Amino acid sequence: MRGDGDGVNGLVEKPRGAVTAQAGGRLLVRVQLSGSAAAHPRLLLQPRPKKGRPEEAGRSLVLEAVGTDEWQTVLEAEPALDEGRWDAYVVPGPGEDRVPLLPGLRDLRGLVSGGDDVQGGPVAVRIPYATKDGRLAIRAWRRATHAEAGRITVGPDAMTVKARLYGAGLGEGAEVSLNRRGRESAVARTSLSAGGGQDFSFTVAYADLLAEVAGGTPVVWDVFVRPSAGAPRVRVARLMDDIADRKTVFVYPATRVGGASVRPYYTLDNDLSVEAAPRPSP
Repeated sequence: MRGDGDGVNGLVEKPRGAVTAQAGGRLLVRVQLSGSAAAHPRLLLQPRPKKGRPEEAGRSLVLEAVGTDEWQTVLEAEPALDEGRWDAYVVPGPGEDRVPLLPGLRDLRGLVSGGDDVQGGPVAVRIPYATKDGRLAIRAWRRATHAEAGRITVGPDAMTVKARLYGAGLGEGAEVSLNRRGRESAVARTSLSAGGGQDFSFTVAYADLLAEVAGGTPVVWDVFVRPSAGAPRVRVARLMDDIADRKTVFVYPATRVGGASVRPYYTLDNDLSVEAAPRPSP
């Protein structure tokens, strides 16, 4: 039975969940249950439905008692969570209402390697975080091929991005493309430089992005890499660390180019994009 209210199922207050990132992508979840909790509680990870879509079945894990009012479980790396946001709940017993988990301590030091410990692909990332309304959730990404953005250097005429490719190899005809959002036919292409192994870098000249800027409407370019000629393009993103929502954390300066400004930024999904916008007249 669904239910997100307070003071139900004999719980004096909402339970609180602490999460520790462990080796191999495992997440250890410790739950504090005060009051007369049921003898067989479970952790429920519920995928947040897309707008206008019905709620789907969640992932349920048995919680084992490890002390007075303390329970724990381990979310193993496999099977991976589907890409999206997963809200965390406790279900005190069979047929009982689910209760939202409040966020406790999150030890995410195991996530800050930047992908150095990941070999090949696919890439599966899970980052616990606190939602805006104060609940525990997990942001998950699952990509067969992935291009992880690294250092971005913003210059006066161009920006340079270092990146690493997972799930595919760089071959002949590899290139980076910036696709104008809302107009598939508008593409700016640039070459890339292989750095050995999975690493590569590329430079984007701001002038290449300004031809589409007109009037007072900003233009957004989404960044992709094509590993080789004819291969499917791969979105460039920054996923492999402990930051679930990067857009407001990594803010890059806008560079003025003539009567326009250009700035790289991360989207709500942590994908890399570039905005080119006309500057208002003084």
